[in-house]
Amino acid sequence: MSFSNLGLSPKVEAAVEAAGFDKPTPIQASAIPIAVTGRDVLGIAQTGTGKTASFVLPMLTRLERGRARARMPRTLILEPTRELAAQVAEAFELLGKSHKLTVALLIGGVSYDEQDKKLDRGADVVIATPGRLLDHRERGKLLLNGVEILVVDEADRMLDMGFIPDIERICKMLPFTRQTLFFSATMPPEIARLADNFLHNPERIEVSAPATAATTIVQRLKKTSDEPAAKRQALRELMKEVDVKNAIIFCNRKKDVGVVFRSLQRHGFNVGALHGDMDQRQRTATLDAFRNGTIAFLAASDVAARGLDIPAVSHIFNYDVPVHPEDYIHRIGRTGRAGREGFAAMLVTPKDRKALKAIEAMLRQEIPWLDGASSSAPEEAAETETSERGNGRGRRRGGRSRRGGQQSSGASSEAKPAQRSEAPKPAPSPEAAEGNSRPPKAAEGNGRPQRAAEGNGRP
Repeated sequence: MSFSNLGLSPKVEAAVEAAGFDKPTPIQASAIPIAVTGRDVLGIAQTGTGKTASFVLPMLTRLERGRARARMPRTLILEPTRELAAQVAEAFELLGKSHKLTVALLIGGVSYDEQDKKLDRGADVVIATPGRLLDHRERGKLLLNGVEILVVDEADRMLDMGFIPDIERICKMLPFTRQTLFFSATMPPEIARLADNFLHNPERIEVSAPATAATTIVQRLKKTSDEPAAKRQALRELMKEVDVKNAIIFCNRKKDVGVVFRSLQRHGFNVGALHGDMDQRQRTATLDAFRNGTIAFLAASDVAARGLDIPAVSHIFNYDVPVHPEDYIHRIGRTGRAGREGFAAMLVTPKDRKALKAIEAMLRQEIPWLDGASSSAPEEAAETETSERGNGRGRRRGGRSRRGGQQSSGASSEAKPAQRSEAPKPAPSPEAAEGNSRPPKAAEGNGRPQRAAEGNGRP
């Protein structure tokens, strides 16, 4: 099938050909013919499958008729992050060159002034993050009662970031007669409920099983310790074991992004950092440097996990096992895009065994280990560690207390408190017990006087 069979206008088909797109991806082939007719679409597809063009191309076709009015955009696209919003704006610039549309990008981290000017001129397309859109609305700079098409992109990521109340609020401001194009990589119950509430008889398009990884991605696990320095060393060893062109290193916390970034810098790696606390200028500069090869490695939080258009990422390294299994799919989806081969490896500590099992249950397969360990290795290591910690507590208790005249089974002849307890102690004086004028009581259950200063041997 080619793009000429999808119902697009001749002008859009020419733009697609000029951009070098040969044939549509499965989600594009299924969603575009429905979207150009004005029907609602519920699209479920993994990252890297071409979802952006699935709504940009039919929107361009439909926007060839009519004009926008001041502060009343004709179409609205909601994105969870600034980076995704900026990428969609770039797609409109590439594919809509001959349409002469006004596109307003409403994201945080930049001045309101330029955004206000575009809204005042009349925007055909508004691409926004929910928070900044509501800011403009509350400032009286934006009216939403003229929106003909609404796109909610990366809906499950919106859920993860806590934007669902904002999405519900925005949807209630829009005309009931609008068309809604709703895309998500996964379909948790909260997203299904949102789709039921705001889509009207949608065409459900599911081009792959929910929460599946692309078959072009090789996935591997590497066992490591919980100790931070040892874990960072394991990451460096992993990065040297494989032939890496460029890679994204994902951490669960912004704090760890900085720690990993500085560690890799000290060890001579050409690395940058990307997380949500950076201002927009820094984030854009870092992404551009990674795209053009100025930096080869990018330590990132999950802000970089969804939809970033970096087509030739060769490797993904998960420094942390993600808390939510779906995030694993979105992280490794940054490699192996558009049919390319990719490689994704994840460090697994003993504490990560439950999270790993949840990921493998979602994938319906076990992920192989690089070091030949079995899938039960983290669990066995955790049990050993727990046992050792338990024995350690027993030794500490054994030297300090004897109940019923019996020493604790965990006591060791080498434990210093135990050695001191065997030596006879002089009777404690009232002054030895700090702040206590009462005579010392017998230790509970042993019939001997209590020592004044436990374990120090002084009266």
